[in-house]
Amino acid sequence: MDIPRPQTPKRSRWILGGLGIAAVLATTIAVGRLEPAAPTVDAGVWLDTVQLGTFVREVRGPGTLVPEQIRYISAVTAGRVERVLVQPGTQVTPETELLTLSNPDVQLQLMEAQRQLATGEANLANLRATLENQRLSQEATVASAESQAREAERKAKAYRELAARGLYSQLEIQSLEDSAVELATRLEIEKKRLSFIEQSMAAQLAAQEAEIERLRGLVAFQQRYLESLRVTAGTRGVLRELPLQEGQWVNPGQQLAVVVQPGRLKAELRIPETQAKDVVVGQRASIDTRNGIVPGRVVRIDPAVVNGTVTVDVALEGELPRGARPDLSVDGTIEIERLQDVLFVGRPAYGQPESTIGVFRLDPDGEYARRVTVETGRASVNAIEIRSGLREGDVVILSDMSQWDGVERVKMR
Repeated sequence: MDIPRPQTPKRSRWILGGLGIAAVLATTIAVGRLEPAAPTVDAGVWLDTVQLGTFVREVRGPGTLVPEQIRYISAVTAGRVERVLVQPGTQVTPETELLTLSNPDVQLQLMEAQRQLATGEANLANLRATLENQRLSQEATVASAESQAREAERKAKAYRELAARGLYSQLEIQSLEDSAVELATRLEIEKKRLSFIEQSMAAQLAAQEAEIERLRGLVAFQQRYLESLRVTAGTRGVLRELPLQEGQWVNPGQQLAVVVQPGRLKAELRIPETQAKDVVVGQRASIDTRNGIVPGRVVRIDPAVVNGTVTVDVALEGELPRGARPDLSVDGTIEIERLQDVLFVGRPAYGQPESTIGVFRLDPDGEYARRVTVETGRASVNAIEIRSGLREGDVVILSDMSQWDGVERVKMR
C-alpha cells in the first residue's frame, strides 16, 4: 500500500540555499585575504645582528712592502762592463765593489788634463821668475836713481857754501840745484814704476794661479770619472738588482744596480679613491703580511689617483714577522675613526653608505623574513651605520637578495 510522502515547505529550501551561498562567499573572502605563498630561501644565507656600541670606521686595500731607503746606482760615464763581482741578494757595504767598467776615452781625457796642469804649472814658474827678475831690475834702477839724487843734493849744498864766499857764481849754483831736483823727480818716478811692477806681478801671478786651480779641478773631475768605472755600493744593505752582463755597454745615467735596506720596510697600500677621501696622515693602520699583523701609521698620501686608487704609505712600528721582504704582497687596514653609541650591522652585499635600501629582517620565530626599508649612514670595510628602519637585536639577511626584489616576504628553509 502506498504511503504518502510529506511535502517540504518552499521556505526551508530558500534558507538552505542562502546558507550555501553565504558559505561560498565566506570561503572566497578568506582565501582572498591569505598572503601569497612565500618563496623559500636557503638557510645558508649570510645573517647578522644589529648592534649598538662602538662603530670603528676602516678602509682597506692591497699593497706591497717596499724599503724605506732605496739607493739607485747610475753610471757616471759610459763604459763597457768588464766584470760583475756581486749577485743580487748579497749583503753589501759602502765600499763593496759591484762591477768594473772600462772606457779608454776617460783615461785619455785624464792624461790630457794632467798634461795641461803640468804645462800650466811650468808657465806659472816661468812667469814668476820673469816677474821677479823685472822687479829686481827695477829695484836696482831705484837704488841708482836714489844714489844720484843724494849726490846731486850734496854737491848743490857744498857749492852753495862756496858761492857764499864768492868762489862760484850764482848761475852755476842754480844749474846744480836744477840737476838735484831732476834726479829727485826721476827717483820718485822709478819708485812708482817699482810699485806698479809689484802690483802687476801680483795680479799676473794670481791669474795664473787661478788657471792652475782650474786645471787641478779638471784633473780631479777626470780622476773621479776614472774612479767611477769602479762601481761601489755606496751604502750598507742588500743588493736587490744588478741587471747587467759582462761585455754590455752602458750609457751615462743608466741604472746599474739597486741597493735596499731590508730591515727598514714600509707598506704602500692602494686605497680605492672613493674611500681615500677620509684618510689623513697619522691614522693608525694594521698590515697583514699573511704571516702576522704589524701595526703602523699613515705617513704619506699620494696626491694623484692612478687606476682608480690612491697610494698610501704606512710606516711599520712593530717587529716584522719572518719572511717579510721587499715586494711582498700584503693587505692593509686603516682606522678612520671610532664612533660611540652607534647602531650598526654588517655591510650588506648590495648596501651603499648614505642611502635608503631594502633588507629582509627575520621574524622573531625565524621562520620568515620580511622586507623593511632602512636608511644607512657612514660605512666601514665590513659594517655600515643604521640611521632608521632597524633596532638593536634585529637579525637581517646580508646576502644578495636581488632575485627576490618582487616579494615582500621569504621563508627560511
